[in-house]
Amino acid sequence: MIENSMFEEEPDIVDLAKDSTAYPTFPSLDPDEVVYEPRSSRLLVRGLGENDVDDDEEDCESSARLLGMSFMNRSSAQRSNSSPYARQAPPRSCSPPSARTTVVCVLFLVIVASMTMVLYFLPGCTFTKKGCPKPENKTSNGTDDELFPWAEFRLPRSISPLSYDLTLSPDFNNMAFTGHTVINMSVLHNTKRIVLHSANLNITKATFKLGDGDASEVNILEYKPRQQIAVKFSEELKAGQNCVLTLDYTADLSHTYSGFYNSSYTDEDGNKRVLAATQFEPLYARMAFPCFDEPLFKATFKVKINRKPEYMTLSNMPKVKTTLLPNGFMQDEFAKTNVKMSTYLLAFIVGNFTSTSKNISDIVVSVYSVPEKRDHTDYALDTASKLLEFYNDFFEIKYPLQKLDLVGIPDFLAGAMENWGLITFRETTLLVGRQSSPMEKQVVASVIAHELAHQWFGNLVTMSWWSDLWLNEGFATYMQYMSLQKVLPQLDIGNLFLAMRFRAMDKDALNSSHAVSTEVNTAEQVEEMFDSVSYEKGASILLMLNASLPGDQQFRKGIIQYLKQFSGLNTDTGDLWNSLTEVEVPNQHPNVSEMMGSWTYQKGFPLVTVSRKGDQVTLTQEHFLLKSDDTSHSSSMWTVPVTYMNDSCSLSPECAQLFTLSTKSGTFKVPESVKWLKLNYKNTGFYIVDYGDDGWGALRDALSNNVKVLTQEDRASLIHNIFSLSKLGRVSFRQVLSLLNYMPNETETSPVREALLQLNNIYHLLYKRYEQGLVTRMKLYILKQFGALMENQTWTKEESVSKQELRSALLETACYLGEEKCTQQAKTLFKQYVDSNGTTQIPGDLQQVVFSVAARSIDDWGTLLNMYRYATYDSEKQKILQGLASTQDTGSIIWLLSAGLHGNVIPTQELPLVISTVCRSFPGNLFAWDFIQENWNQLIEKFPVGSFAIQRIIKSATSQFSTQSHLNQVQSFLSSLKERGSQLRSVQEALDTIRLNQRWMERNLPSFHKWL
Repeated sequence: MIENSMFEEEPDIVDLAKDSTAYPTFPSLDPDEVVYEPRSSRLLVRGLGENDVDDDEEDCESSARLLGMSFMNRSSAQRSNSSPYARQAPPRSCSPPSARTTVVCVLFLVIVASMTMVLYFLPGCTFTKKGCPKPENKTSNGTDDELFPWAEFRLPRSISPLSYDLTLSPDFNNMAFTGHTVINMSVLHNTKRIVLHSANLNITKATFKLGDGDASEVNILEYKPRQQIAVKFSEELKAGQNCVLTLDYTADLSHTYSGFYNSSYTDEDGNKRVLAATQFEPLYARMAFPCFDEPLFKATFKVKINRKPEYMTLSNMPKVKTTLLPNGFMQDEFAKTNVKMSTYLLAFIVGNFTSTSKNISDIVVSVYSVPEKRDHTDYALDTASKLLEFYNDFFEIKYPLQKLDLVGIPDFLAGAMENWGLITFRETTLLVGRQSSPMEKQVVASVIAHELAHQWFGNLVTMSWWSDLWLNEGFATYMQYMSLQKVLPQLDIGNLFLAMRFRAMDKDALNSSHAVSTEVNTAEQVEEMFDSVSYEKGASILLMLNASLPGDQQFRKGIIQYLKQFSGLNTDTGDLWNSLTEVEVPNQHPNVSEMMGSWTYQKGFPLVTVSRKGDQVTLTQEHFLLKSDDTSHSSSMWTVPVTYMNDSCSLSPECAQLFTLSTKSGTFKVPESVKWLKLNYKNTGFYIVDYGDDGWGALRDALSNNVKVLTQEDRASLIHNIFSLSKLGRVSFRQVLSLLNYMPNETETSPVREALLQLNNIYHLLYKRYEQGLVTRMKLYILKQFGALMENQTWTKEESVSKQELRSALLETACYLGEEKCTQQAKTLFKQYVDSNGTTQIPGDLQQVVFSVAARSIDDWGTLLNMYRYATYDSEKQKILQGLASTQDTGSIIWLLSAGLHGNVIPTQELPLVISTVCRSFPGNLFAWDFIQENWNQLIEKFPVGSFAIQRIIKSATSQFSTQSHLNQVQSFLSSLKERGSQLRSVQEALDTIRLNQRWMERNLPSFHKWL
C-alpha cells in the first residue's frame, strides 16, 4: 500500500517558488514533499569521471554557468538556503561533550549492544534492522512449524474454479472495503490442498463445503511473498468432486493504480469527487478478492456491490436489480456472466458517471464519462459502434455479451483495459471535444479499435500463460491498424503503423530483447512482457505473414478457424500456427508453423544482405544484433518471406515478387538490364536490408533523379535501414548523408518523419555530450535539408491527418532548434490564444509546439501552469503539461518532478510523461536522472517493478547517455537496486543502449567533424 504522505521535510522548491521573483507563483504543495540532492550530476556535464575533472577542462563553476544550477557552485557562500537541492551543511567544529553526556551515551551503547547479542543468539533468527524474518515458506498466520503447502510461483492444477459470487462494500470515508467471496470449484486431481491467490486482504472467516456436505470453518494459511493462500486437508479431495470455499475479508482500497483502487477528481464547481475503479491485469484481481488469479483458470462471475445512494456502479454484465439495505445503502446486483473468463478481465466501478448509448445488433453500446464531459463522448460512441459491427462481420463470431461499456476514468495509468463488457480508458484516449483535431481522433479511434479487438483476441480466446501475451496484444495491435484502414480510412493510420514497426525493430535489435514467446517465472517478468516485442513486433510478424500468403482471405480464414476452434478456451502460440497451417495454401508456400516458429521462439530478426553478379542475385541472412563488443554473431536463422521489386516496376503491389529465404543464403535471377533492386515492399517484412555499396549507390541515384520512383513507405524504409546499418557499423555516416541528399525534394510524411527522428536522436546525443561545435553544425544541417519544407507549412486548421503529422514533426523540430520564424509564429499564436481567453483556437496538431515555445518564457510558463489547472479538455491539458515540461528553467523542472510524484496538482499517472519530456533538455535530463535515483522507492510503490511506466522512466532518463562516466553511474545505481529492479530487462536494455551510443559516437565523431 502507498501512503499519501511519504516525505519527511518541506521541499525547498516551494520556498524557491514563493521567494524568488524569477519564478512564477506555483501552487503550494503539502509539506510531505521530497528533498533530494544530486549526487553526481556535475560529472554528467561532459561525461567525465571524478578523476578526469580539472580546472583546465571543466570545473564546477563553469558547469554551473552552463546549467544555471546553484548546487554546482564550488563556493559554499554562493549556495543560498532557497536552493532546491541545498541541505544544511554540518557544523565544522563542535564543543567537547560534558561528562554527564558521555556517561549517558556509554550506558545507551551498552544497552543496545546487549539487546543485539540477545537477538543475535535467538534460535533461527538472523538479526537485521527489520528484526527476525519469518522462515522461508512458513505461513504468516499459521503455527511456527507449519510449512506452506506449495512452493511454486504458478498455482497447482489440481483444483479449478467454476464460478465466483462476489459481494463488495466500498467505504469512501475510510478508503476501505469489505468483501464476501463464494468460489465453486471442481477437483481435477486427488489433492490435500487448495492453493489460490490473495494480496493485502485480511481474511476474517473461511468456510469449506465438500459436495452436499455441511460447511465448516477452515484455517487459512498465507505465504505473502507469492501472494498465495491455502487450505490443507487431512484427507484427500477426490478427482470429480465439487466443493465450495467461502471467504469474508476486509482490505484498504488501493492507493496505486492496481487492484480495487480509490481515485478522485475535481469537478467543474471545484468540488472533490471520489470514485473507485479496478485494474486487474496482470496480477491484481487478488487485491480485490481471493481467486485463482492466472489466465488459465476461467470461470463465471456474479457481482453485487453495496453503495451509498448518491453513487452508481458498473460491472461487466448489465445490472439486474437494486435493493435497499437496512443500513441505507443500495445493493446493485449484476447478471451472472454468460461466458467463462479469466480473473484479470473482471471489472467494477463505483462513482458518478453519465452516459450516451446506442443499440448495435442488439448490443447496447455506451460511453461513460464524468458528468461535465458528457459532450465529449459522441465520437467514441460512433467509432465503437462502427468497429463493433466490423469485428462481428470480420471474425464471423458475434460479440457474446449483452452490453459494451466504454468508461473514461479521471485517474487511470494504462491507456485502456479490455475488461469484457466494461472497457476502461484514460480520458485522453476516449474523450474528444467538438474542436478536436483529426490527429486527436486518430488516437482515440486507435485505442478503441485495439480494445474492441481484445473482446475476441484475449477475452474469447485467451493465452494460457503470460509467456504468450503476444497472442492477446500482438493480435489486438495488428487488428487495430487493419480495422481502421477499412472502417475509418480518413484517419490515414498507415504512417503510424509503419513508424511503429521501425521502433519495434530498434528495440528488438538489442541483446537485451527477448523472444515473442518466452518463459515467464516471476511477477516482474510478467509485468515486463507488456512491451514493444509483445505488442508491436507481434503485430509486425502477423502483417508479414498476411502479406506473404496468397490472396487477401487466407489469413482471415486461419484466424476465424482459430477463434472458433478455441472459443472460450486457453491457447499457446503453437495452437495459432497450427490453425493457420490447416488452411489450404499453395504447395510452394512454406509450412506456417515452421516459418513462424522461427519468428516467435527466438529473439531478434535477420539482416538480409544483397549481392548481385550479372543476372544472379544472392541473399544472405544473419542475426541483426547491435552489440557493444566484437563478439561473434549468433547462429539464429529465420524463414524470411523476402519481397523485391526493381526499376521496371516498383510502385504497385503487383510489382512485388516473393522469394523465401529459409537457409543461410539463397539465389534468384533478374534481367541484367535491371538497374536496381529494392527489397521488403512497403516494409511489410520484419527485417533490414543491406544492398552493399553498389546497391545503395544505385538507389541513391534513383531517388535523386525521381523521388517518386518508390512508395513513401519504401523511401522511409531505406532511411530507417541505412541508419540502422550505421549503428551496426556496416555503412559509414558519409553514406547516410549521401542518401539523405535527396531529402530537399521529399514531401511525404513517413520518410520526412523518419529522417527527422534519426537526425534529432543524433542531435540529442551530441547535445548531451556538450559537443557544442557539432551541435551547431547538426542544427544547420537539419535546417538546410528541411528548411524549405518547414517554410511551406501553414499554421491554420488542416483536415488531412497525414499533413498534420508532417507539419507537426517539421515545426516541432524547427522551433526546438530555435528557427526564428517558427518561434515567432508560435509566440504569436500563444498570445492570441491567451488574449482571447481561449476563444481563438490553436490547431490541435500545433498545440504541442506552441506550448513548448511558450514554456521558454518564465511569465508564459506561469500562464501555462494556470491554464493547466483549469483546463477541462483532456487532450489539450496533456499537451499543456508537455509544454510545461519542455522548459529549461531548473526551478520549474524541479517543481514539475516533485508535483508529479506528489500527485495533487499533476496526476501521478502523468509522471512518466513528465520525465520523458523533461529529459529532452540537457539540464532536465540531469535533474530527472538524479530525481529517479533519489526517489526510486517511491516510484516503484506507485508503479509496479517491471511495469511499462517503470520501463519508460528508465529509458527516458538513460537512452541519450553516451560516455563511460554515464555508463558507470547508471550501472552503479541500477545494480544497487537488487530485488527492487536490478534484475529487470529494461535495466539491461538501458546499459546496452548507453554502450552502443558510446561506441557509435566514438566511431563517428571524426566523420561528423569532416562531413557535417
